[in-house]
This record gives sequence, structure tokens and C-alpha cells, in this order.
Amino acid sequence: MTAQPGGRTGTRDEVRGSSSQGFAGWLETVRRYRDRPLTPYYLLLGATGLLLAIGLIMVLSASSVYSYKTQHGNSYYWATKQLMWVLIALPCAWVATRLPLRTLRVAAWPMLAVAVVMLALTQTGLGVEVNGNKNWLGVGPFQVQPSEVAKFAMILWCADVYARKDRLLDTWRHLAVPVLPVAGLIVGLVLVGGDLGTALVMFAIVLGMLWVVGVPARIFVAAVSVVSVGALYLAASSPERLNRITGFVNPFNDLQNSGWQAGHGILGMASGGIFGKGIGASQQKWGNLPEAHTDFIFAVLGEELGLVGTLLVLALFLTIAYAGLRVAVQAQNLFVRYTSAGIVIWLTAHMVINIGMVLALLPVIGIPLPLVSYGGSSLVPELVALGLVIGFARSEPNAAGELRRRRGERRNRRAVNAGAVPRGRTS
Repeated sequence: MTAQPGGRTGTRDEVRGSSSQGFAGWLETVRRYRDRPLTPYYLLLGATGLLLAIGLIMVLSASSVYSYKTQHGNSYYWATKQLMWVLIALPCAWVATRLPLRTLRVAAWPMLAVAVVMLALTQTGLGVEVNGNKNWLGVGPFQVQPSEVAKFAMILWCADVYARKDRLLDTWRHLAVPVLPVAGLIVGLVLVGGDLGTALVMFAIVLGMLWVVGVPARIFVAAVSVVSVGALYLAASSPERLNRITGFVNPFNDLQNSGWQAGHGILGMASGGIFGKGIGASQQKWGNLPEAHTDFIFAVLGEELGLVGTLLVLALFLTIAYAGLRVAVQAQNLFVRYTSAGIVIWLTAHMVINIGMVLALLPVIGIPLPLVSYGGSSLVPELVALGLVIGFARSEPNAAGELRRRRGERRNRRAVNAGAVPRGRTS
């Protein structure tokens, strides 16, 4: 027998039954909130905002030493620039949440053309070489990476093409043309600049879009095989890339050369423990870890915030993926469905590749962590893309009706409160 409140006694089975009912009630509450029309909207807003805040903090921490050394004692140089990019990106993302679908679909074509021209210009005198890759453009005092714009433009353009050709997608010709030739042109321009990592992400986006529109499994497998063989060939054609591929399996075999970055990334992650050393306490950022505030910011995050911090960031990315895919599944408009799915594929591929690099599960190919790593060229398109998905989530018929209902309730409460206290009377 077990004691119950009020002097009542009960069997262990009764107590166990009440606890199981409590757990079932908790599951029912979670299920009820999950099924609400506005759940994807709030999940996207919350997860994006938290990742953006974590990113600003980690860029400040990870770049402080490097910034102090290279910017004449100014430890806040890169963090200030990242804040500037955030202040530019947020209004753009807000505008994106309210853009009409017709405007988006019309804009997709000139956006893609502009991206192709920008990629071509990187191989002219306007191009800037960074870390051996000539894939940047010098625009006044800024440097922009056209491939980041190209990813976003390619998703919008592919979504518009496939939405228009929906009834013709049973034949492989309409699946392939014009998407694959145009995607091949864009990837080719990226490869000319030497950026294999970005090219692989673009391949992943195109293959993901083909899967979403329902390409037959045999064609999908054949496309993946061709891309894999091509990527291995391109990697083997460059001694530097080949060293990265052969060295990432065990970076400590050649820690002083090809394994330096991956090895010190692992050391940073391993030394963080469960709860980390605390924000600002990373040791690897003191010159041992190259690109600590860009490609390897996740290693600094793991060292300073520990396993808890890394799992939180991973959970936030998975939340964005879940909410974005739910928007895609529920969408009646094919353009909305394909665009949402493409954006999820893009950001998830970036996240998986970046974290895989830091954990030495994948070769180091220079892919930043979305919303967290430093870089305006990637941050602005990513936030605008998420703004689109957030706009799709709030425009879904049930979600839009719920928002109108809530706005009406707030107006009624304000009207009641305004008339509740007579003029001249203080509360």
C-alpha cells in the first residue's frame, strides 16, 4: 500500500496508473499544440531567432582573438560587421514574408540571370581570390559570394519551372529540361572558381528538388551515382583536395599538415565536456583553429557551450527542417511546396556538411554553418529564404484564419479596456 494525500491509501497499481495517465495527458497536450495551424509559423520564428542570437554571440567570441590581431587591437571588428549584416538581413526577411507569390515567381527568372552573370564576373578582373578559390566579387568596400545568391535563385527558379510543368513531369525529358542544363551551367561556373564544396551543395539541392517532384527511383539513383563519381574525380584532380579527403578519417596522423584544422576542431569539441568551458573561454581560437568564426565556429561552440550547446543548435536546425517540411506538405500551391522543400534541403545540407566537417566525418570543404557562422553573403540569402517559408506558414488558410481571429480578439480587448475606466479617473 502507498500513502495518498488526505490520509487515503492506494495500491501501487493505482499510483502507477495515475502517473501513466499524466504522461498520456502530457503527450496529448504536445499533440494538440503540434497540430495547431500556427505551430510551423511559431517554430520557424523561434528557432530562427534563437540561432541568429547564438550566432552573434559565437561570432563575437570566436573572432575576438583573430580580430584583435588583424584589426589593430579591435576585438569587435568581425562581430560588428556580422551585426551590420543582421540589421540588413532582417528587414529584407520581413519584406520576404509579405511578398505575393506572383511577384516571387516573376522575380525568380531575372534573379537566376543576375546570379549567372555574377558567377561569370568572378573570373574577370572583378573576381577576388580567397583561400585558393576565386569565387568572390569585390563590390566597393564589400566582398560578396555570388554562389550564395545562386543557390537561392536556383531554388525559386526550379520551383517555378516544376510548378508550371506539373502535368508533364511523367516524362524524363520534362524533368530534366531545362533544369539540369541550367543547373549544370551554374555548377560549372562554381567549379571554375575552384569551390567544390558549394558545387556539392548545389548538386544536393537539385537532386532534392528532383526527389520532391517525384522523379522515378532509378533516375534518382543514376543521378546520385553520376554526381558521386564526378565529385570523387574532381577531388582527386587537386592535391589539396585529395589530402583533405584522405586525411579527414584520422586527422591526427598528419596533425601538423593536412589534419591541422580537423584535428584542432576535434580537440575543441572534446575539451568542452557536457556544459562547456563558458562563453569566451575557448583555447583553440587562440591561433590553433583556422576559420574559427566561419567554417569551424561549431568547434568553438562545442568547446565553450559543451554537449548541451551543440545539441541545442542541432535541435533548432531540426525544428526548422520539421516546420519547413510541414509547410511544404500542407501547401496546396505547388510553387510554395517546392520552394519550401528546396529551402529546407539547402539549409539542412549546409548544416550536415558543416557539422560533419567539424566532427571529422566529412572532408573539410569550406561550408559555413547557416545563421551561425560569420558572413553576410550567406546570412542575407538564408534569412530571406526563411522569411519566405515563414510567410508561407502564416499565409496557409487555417493559419491565416487563426491570425485574423486573434487580431480581432486583441482589438476587442483593447476596446473594452479603453472604455473600462472613465475619463479623468485614475486606477
